[in-house]
Amino acid sequence: MATSPTQRSYRAPCPGCGAPVEFRSAQSTHAVCGYCQSTVVRSGEVLARLGKMAELFDDHSPLQLMASGRIVLDGQEQPFTLIGRLQYKNEAGTWAEWVAYLNDDSMATLGEDNGAYVFTRPDPTIRALPDAGRLRAGTTTAINGKTFSVAYAGQGSLIAAQGELPRLPPLGQPFAMAELRSSDGEVLSIDYGVQPPRVERGRSVLLDDLKLQGLKDASAKEEKGRQFDCPQCGAPVQVQLETTKSCTCPSCKSVIDLSHGLGGELRAAVQDEPVRPTIALGAKGQLQGVDWQVVGFQHRMGQEPGDDEHFGWNEYLLYNQKRGFAFLVDSEEGWSLVRPTTGAPQMTANGRSATYLGSKYELKYSYHAETTYVLGEFYWQVERGQKTFNRDFASSKGLLSMEQSPSEVTWSSGDRLAAATVAQAFGIAPSRIADDVGPFVPAGGDRIKTILIVVVIVIILLVILSDCSGSSGGSGYTRSTGGSWGGYSSGGGHK
Repeated sequence: MATSPTQRSYRAPCPGCGAPVEFRSAQSTHAVCGYCQSTVVRSGEVLARLGKMAELFDDHSPLQLMASGRIVLDGQEQPFTLIGRLQYKNEAGTWAEWVAYLNDDSMATLGEDNGAYVFTRPDPTIRALPDAGRLRAGTTTAINGKTFSVAYAGQGSLIAAQGELPRLPPLGQPFAMAELRSSDGEVLSIDYGVQPPRVERGRSVLLDDLKLQGLKDASAKEEKGRQFDCPQCGAPVQVQLETTKSCTCPSCKSVIDLSHGLGGELRAAVQDEPVRPTIALGAKGQLQGVDWQVVGFQHRMGQEPGDDEHFGWNEYLLYNQKRGFAFLVDSEEGWSLVRPTTGAPQMTANGRSATYLGSKYELKYSYHAETTYVLGEFYWQVERGQKTFNRDFASSKGLLSMEQSPSEVTWSSGDRLAAATVAQAFGIAPSRIADDVGPFVPAGGDRIKTILIVVVIVIILLVILSDCSGSSGGSGYTRSTGGSWGGYSSGGGHK
C-alpha cells in the first residue's frame, strides 16, 4: 500500500453541498465533489464552485480512486495513489487518464485505453515541438534528437472528470493533441490546449506489474449490458462491453453501428454468406498464462499486388479485463496471438524490414486486405468492405504486422501458437483445428456445394497435370499464400 507523504492534506466543505472535499497534493488546483458533482477550484484556503461536472460513463475499468501501487522510476520503486480521473473523447474513441500522486509529491498519469495502459510523467526538458498542424499520422518527427512516429494527431475534448485534478480543460471544448511513439516503445503525449504545450513521456505497463491494491471487486460488480432491438429484424441485441463500437445481431447477423451510442440512429448492414467460427463467441480459454474470452470474430480476404489469387484467414477478438484486447489469428501460416504495439516500429524506406524493441524483422508478405464477414462486438467501428494495406514481418523473436488505412497506421506484434495449444485452451477437439485448413466454412447447405466445387477443381487439375507430365522444363514457380500476423486495431488511438 502506498504511504502518505509527510505534507498535510487540505480539506474543506464543498461550496455546492457542504460535503468534505480533500486535496492531497499541493499541485492540485481542481477537484470534483463526489457527492454533488460540483467542480471546485482551490485558491489558497478557499474553494469556489465553477459548475457541475458531467457524469462519468461506466467504462468497466478495474481501476478506481484511491487504488495504490508501485512503479519503477529511474531505477527505484516508488509508491503512488490514484487520486483523480479525466475522461476524454476524440473521433477514434474514448479513453481515461488517471492522476497518479507519487510519494515524492510529484504527479504522473496512468493512461487507460481499451485495456492498454501507459504510465507517463511531465517532461519539462522537451521544448522545441513541431506545430500541431504539421503533424500527420504515419509520419516521423525528431524530438530532442530522437525519432518518433506520429501515432495520432487531431482534436480531443474532456467529457467528464472525478476526484482531485492538477488541471482541468474546459468541458466539451476541443483542443489539439498528438501521440508520438518510438521504436523502443517510448510514448510522448502532447497537449496543445495549453501554452507552452504540455508534454508527458512514458512507456506501456501491465496492471499486474504495478502491484495495485484497492481495485474494483470484479466478483461483486454487476455487469449490466445494454439491450436494444435490431434495426434490421427487430430481434433483441445485447451489448456487453461499454467500449463496443460495432456489433452483430445474433438473429439476422446484420452489422450494427454503435459509434454514435444507442441514443443515435442505429445503422445496420445485412451480411450474407455466413461463416461458422471454429471457436464460438463467448468461449473462454487461457493462452500464454492469460485468461481470455472471445468477444468478436471477423473473416478477412487478402490479395497480393499484381496477383489475381485471393487468400483468407480468421481473426478472433479476445478480451481480458486487465490486459485489454488481443487477436487470435487463424491463417494458412498457422495460429498466432498478437496485440497492438505501444511503440512504433521503424520500417526501412523500401519496406523490406522493420525494427522494433531492438530486433529486426524481415518482410514476409505485403497485400491488400478486406473484411468480408464479422460476428460479435468490436471496440472500433468495423464493417464489411473495410480495406487496409498490410505488411507482415517475421524474425526469431516473433511476428510483426503493419496495417495502413487512409487515416491511420497500426502495428501489432506477437507469436505463433501450436494448433494443439489453441484446441486445449478452448476445449476444442484437436481434429477440428488440425483439419481446419481453409478459414472459410459456409453454413447450411452451402457446404455440399463447396465440396462439389472442390471435387470438380481437383479433377480438372489432375487432367492438366496429366497433359503436362510429358513435357520438359517448367518454371518451377510455387506460391505460398500469405496470411495475417496481426489484427485490425482502430479506435482509441490515444496511448
